[in-house]
Parts: sequence; structure tokens; C-alpha cells
Amino acid sequence: MATKLTYELTYQAPLTDVGEMLMEPSFREAVCAAQGALRTDVSVGPGGSGMKVVVDQVQASAGMPGFAKKFVGDEINLIQTELWSDLENAEVEVEIPGKPGQMAGTITLHEADGTTTETVSMEIKVGIPLVGGKIEGLIADLLRKALQKENEVGRTHLAG
Repeated sequence: MATKLTYELTYQAPLTDVGEMLMEPSFREAVCAAQGALRTDVSVGPGGSGMKVVVDQVQASAGMPGFAKKFVGDEINLIQTELWSDLENAEVEVEIPGKPGQMAGTITLHEADGTTTETVSMEIKVGIPLVGGKIEGLIADLLRKALQKENEVGRTHLAG
């Protein structure tokens, strides 16, 4: 079983501006800082036929329920890899090294009337008997909060 999550981020900006923002290491670092990352390493460069964005961050697990914290420890390392085939479409994968969980999905950008919508669609899988579903739900909630923070940082960034 897996948990599916779709989340939309909206920006009052052209698609090209949003796409370029998503390829800026400084923007990705600002998002990680706003999300409370303890450590961050961001790289952006050619990948396949498009661009590859890798965001490697470490977050504190403070505030997580006890059942989840015992699996991740005091810190959780998340490595997000995005392979952008063009400025509008990416495959995304988030891995948690050494832990029985993964997230994979897509990111798409669409512009209408000067507003760009970034749609993140993910499938979350945690292979732990009995509590896997609970942990998937917790990860989905954390991902929603992280995307809300990314949207806030992005709107500020685009406003100049």
C-alpha cells in the first residue's frame, strides 16, 4: 500500500520565471533554511536531456511522534532528486538513506492568465509492518507543510 499526495503551489508570475527560480541553488537553499534544515547541500546542473536538481538536507526529528522517531533517530536525512526534461516537467524522487521509505512522483508547471501553478504529485511508501501506513500519513503531512513553506519563500522571491 502507498499514500498518494497531490499539492498545488501558485505563483503570480510567468512559467519561465517560476521554472528558472526552481533551478536556482540560492532559492533551494532559502527554502531549506525556511523549513528549518540543520544542514543543506544543493546542486543544479545538466542531467539526462534536461536539468538535474539535488537537494540533500538534514532535518531535526523533534516534534515527531515517538513511534516515528524511534525509526529515524534525532535527525532525518532527505535527498530529493528532480530530473527536469524541460521547464515544465520533472520526475522527482526523495530517498531517506538507510531507512525503509521512499517517495516518488512528478512536478509539473502550468501557466494560465499570468499565474503559474506548480503541481507536485507524490506516492509515499514505507515498508514497515503495522506502522508503515501511520508513518506514510505523517510524511504526507510533513511534505504538505514543507511545500507550503516553499510556496511562501517562492512568492517572496518572485516579488523581488
